[in-house]
Amino acid sequence: MAVHHATDIQQLQRLPWFHFLAALGALYLGAVTLRLLAYLGLPNFLHSPTPTDLRRRYGAWAVVTGPTSGIGRSMAFELARRGLNVVLVGRDPGKLRDVSDTITKTHAGVQTKTVLFDLAFVSTAQGEEAMRRLREVVDGLDVGLLVNNAGVAKPCAVYLHEFDVDAWVKMIRVNLWALTEVTAAVLPGMVARRRGAIVNIGSGSTEAIPSFPLYTIYAATKRYVSQFSRSLYVEYRSKGIHIQCQAPLFVDTKMASSVAKAKRFSPFVPTSDAYAHAAVRWIGHGALCVPNAGHRVQRCLAVVVPDCIHDWLRLREHLRQRALFQRLRSARAAPSTPTIGTTFREKS
Repeated sequence: MAVHHATDIQQLQRLPWFHFLAALGALYLGAVTLRLLAYLGLPNFLHSPTPTDLRRRYGAWAVVTGPTSGIGRSMAFELARRGLNVVLVGRDPGKLRDVSDTITKTHAGVQTKTVLFDLAFVSTAQGEEAMRRLREVVDGLDVGLLVNNAGVAKPCAVYLHEFDVDAWVKMIRVNLWALTEVTAAVLPGMVARRRGAIVNIGSGSTEAIPSFPLYTIYAATKRYVSQFSRSLYVEYRSKGIHIQCQAPLFVDTKMASSVAKAKRFSPFVPTSDAYAHAAVRWIGHGALCVPNAGHRVQRCLAVVVPDCIHDWLRLREHLRQRALFQRLRSARAAPSTPTIGTTFREKS
């Protein structure tokens, strides 16, 4: 029986269509392998790309939204260290002035401009006035780089029905709508000069895992950032403009500190300065990237875990966070408001 089976295989191997199918299967397997390697961030798995002279390649000025804390502040300083002038777009005049003064004192020859803009008011009359000022500022500048960093994560670890619509609208305006309008404001100049780069800060919550329960609106807005960036990357790369979504996992910032407090000293939770140093090196290298090496390791490990396990683990962890945040909100509200029968409302 074994002899006949071997003979049948030999006869099949002599047929032309067998060789065609074998070659087709090999090509498909090779394509899948290459896509997997690209998804995992190889060959630059543990090493960042070679630094680029961003000023020479893209232009003299960078615009950074949300530059007064966390990743945005670190990105602004990292870009200034590399010789770019910086337009700082934020809502707190005192903090904007502090960042601006520190940059000019620390980096000789680097110029700064500030635009007071609370991105939560985008699409309102107040927001339109701020957007007009931003357009006026960038109109005459050689803006080569935009970093859309500003984002809102609150309310966090809650069911959708536990907060009123205003809280979700604020998150959508900042994370989605403002990012779109600011991008549209700088693109005409980049198109005219046929060079530029746009970095949109997304989230590993939409790239490394299948769901992010109790942070649903946040994750949904960041998924928009990813798709928005990918499509614009295809649209504008022939015009010399590189558009990229960067998807960090946990970074030790004010936004994530309460969530990642227990992991603060983990090698997988970099400081915002460490993240920015890696992130700037990745500008112009692909439509989607995970700049931090530790985050890339986490992403690779997440690939092999079934979706149902991810869903269970995330819901379990986020329910634990929900209980913690409920206690914190109740403690803050205790002196002035009753704690029985109240609905949670995030304070701005």
